[in-house]
Order: sequence, then C-alpha cells, then structure tokens
Amino acid sequence: MSEATSPGSSANASTSAEHPWPVRTVARKIADWIHRLGAVWVEGQVTQVSARSGNQTAFLTLRDPSADVSMTVTCPIRLLRSIDPPPREGASVVLHAKPTFFLGRGTLSLRANEIRAVGIGELLARIERLRKLLAAEGLFAAERKRKLPFLPRGIGLITGRASAAERDVLVNVQARWPAAAITVVNTAVQGAHAVPQIRTALSTLDADPGIDVIVIARGGGSVEDLLPFSDEALCRAVAAAGTPVVSAIGHEPDTPLLDHVADLRCSTPTDAGKRIVPDVKEESERVRQLRDRARRALHGWVDTQARLLEQLRSRPALADPLGPIQRRADEVALHAERGRRAMLGKLGNEQTALAAVRDRLTSLGPSATLARGYAVVQYSDESGNLRVLRSVSEVAAGTPLRVRVADGVTHATVTDGYEEGT
Repeated sequence: MSEATSPGSSANASTSAEHPWPVRTVARKIADWIHRLGAVWVEGQVTQVSARSGNQTAFLTLRDPSADVSMTVTCPIRLLRSIDPPPREGASVVLHAKPTFFLGRGTLSLRANEIRAVGIGELLARIERLRKLLAAEGLFAAERKRKLPFLPRGIGLITGRASAAERDVLVNVQARWPAAAITVVNTAVQGAHAVPQIRTALSTLDADPGIDVIVIARGGGSVEDLLPFSDEALCRAVAAAGTPVVSAIGHEPDTPLLDHVADLRCSTPTDAGKRIVPDVKEESERVRQLRDRARRALHGWVDTQARLLEQLRSRPALADPLGPIQRRADEVALHAERGRRAMLGKLGNEQTALAAVRDRLTSLGPSATLARGYAVVQYSDESGNLRVLRSVSEVAAGTPLRVRVADGVTHATVTDGYEEGT
C-alpha cells in the first residue's frame, strides 16, 4: 500500500472499509501535512508556564484572548530564561514557531525558536485600533446607552474574590441604601481566565429578571493587568447585554475600552457604589422637604379660599340677604296701594259719570214720562203681536187692551163711546 499521497488528492481514493489505513499511516500523513506548513508567527496570551529545573524543554499554553482556543507551545528552556522579564501567566507574547505533530501521542503543538513579549506601546496601539473599530460600529454612541433605574430591585456585582473593589462597592451601596439586594459573582479579574469568567457571569446576571443593573468592578493596576477589560469579546458582550452595565475599573486615569461600551462609567468602585443607588438620608430629607412644601402650599391655598369666602360673605347681598327683599317688598306694597287708590279713584269718577248719564237717560226715557201720569196702550194685531195704540180708529169695540203705567201693567177693553177699566 502506497503511503505517498499528493496534497490535493483524497484519502478515500486509496482507502475503503475493506482496505483501511493503520493508525501509524494516518498519523504519518497528518505529520507530513503539518510539517509542510513551515514556521509561522503567532500571537497569544500565556495561560500556563512550566519550566522545571533539570528539563531542557519548557512548556507553555498559548491562548487566543478573543476566543476559547489554546495550543501547547514547547521551546528550549534557555530561550525562556533569556527573556527579561520571563513571560508570566496573562502576558501577551509573539512567538516564531513551527507546528509539530507527535506521532506517538497524536498531539499537535508549536515548537518555538523565538519569543517576544508584547510591549506596552504595542498593547496601547492595539487597544487604540480596537477602540476605533468599536467606535465606528457605534458601540460607544451616547444614544445607545441606557439610563440606570432610580432604585434597582437587584444589583449584580462582578469582581474579584475578597477584593478591595468588592468591599468598596458593597460598603458604599449598603451605607447609602441598606435594603439594596446585591448578588456578587466572583471571577478572575486579570490573566487568561478573566475574560471567559466575566463573560459567563455577565450572561448569568443578564438572564436574571431580578437584576436591574450589573456592575463590573476592579481596582487599579498596570496596562497588562487591565488588559482583559479592553478585550473585544467582552466589550461586545457588554454592548449586547439587555441589562444596564456599569464599568468601575481601576482609578480615575484608567480608561479601558469597557468604560466606553458600558452604559455608565464610574471612576472607581467607590464611585460606582455611590451612583447606582440613591442616598437614603438625602431621599428622606427630600421627602420631608417636599411634604413641608406641600403642606405650606395646601395651607396657603386654604387661607386664600377662606379669605375669598369671607369677602363674599361680607358683601351686602350675602351679609343681609333678606334686607333687599324686604325693601323691595315694601316698595311693591307701596306701589300696589297707589295702584289700588288710583283704581278706586278712577272707578269713583266713572261711577259718578255713569250715574249722571243714567239720570239723564232716565229723565228722557218712557219711564219718566209714565211717572208723570202718562200710559202706553197696546193691543194685539191679527198676528198676535203687541202694537202700540196710536189712534182710536185702530181698534174696535171689544178689543182687549194692555195699559202700561209707571208702576205696572193693567188691561182694558174698548167700549163704544167710553173707556172701561178692568
């Protein structure tokens, strides 16, 4: 069975279930492929260093700080000791190495022949490049930052175990608002394990509905110590969090990229403890002042309304409401009496005039004539109607007559030559 295979050919062309390759053949072919890669420059973060006395080879674990990927690196122990200062855990390095595949164990590692520590200037330059990238994506924009709640129901604190930063945050929060509920998650805050642990804690607290604000706190340190808080993966995780995040890293001059991405940047952990919760004494005093202002305002309003009511009550219409009515009633009675007297006078005059007219009519009427001795003689015509007798020729002897005098009516009958009363 031939073991020589060109890089572009497929292994399935020379193997099958009936003709499989032995492990050594597969291992050798993998080794051939890896050895053809040649030496490469690799950058990463040292997470573990093993350089025991008596050994000629030192072992390092190199990790990608932006991803959960690591590789084993071997190098001559003299190479490691030639670096001043020697690389320590959490240090960033650039090394020149050749990928090596160990047939016996089937493992892959890098064999380094040169190691360079990344200087402060280079670290700051890389942080600056990342800052510009994140700023261009809008992760630093002020409009995307959320306002912290006035009084959070729960506070999540991510910090180092038993650290001064943890103590500063807890002491200040509890001094300002003793009833504040704080959930503390301790993680590494420097070194290779800081970023993954902080991201895990952030995800856990962000998923808790009882947490309204998350604080990431750490004390001061060197640029290398604070390097995890300028990690791209951590910055993006903070930007994507649904809960407002407060950055309280280092001292006032320290400004890792996390400060720009967080919703609120605090200069120190102590400052964070003062800004995430209100001061119960100040709020109690503010409530007392507001109550006093409300009381004074209410009393002022009541006094104003009382004076207004007193002014209304002092007006004549309300001070003596029956007086005007009584005065008007007297005026009405006076005018009514005047009207009655005027009407009576008018009626008296008219009655006098009427009596005078009646007297004239009476003196000119038939009754007055009758009273002077005259009489009205009537007879019935052929139709039975009463007619006034105006001539003796109108009646014959025996005609019944009706005679009206002043005090009544009498009847008579016509006789020939004389009058006969009945």
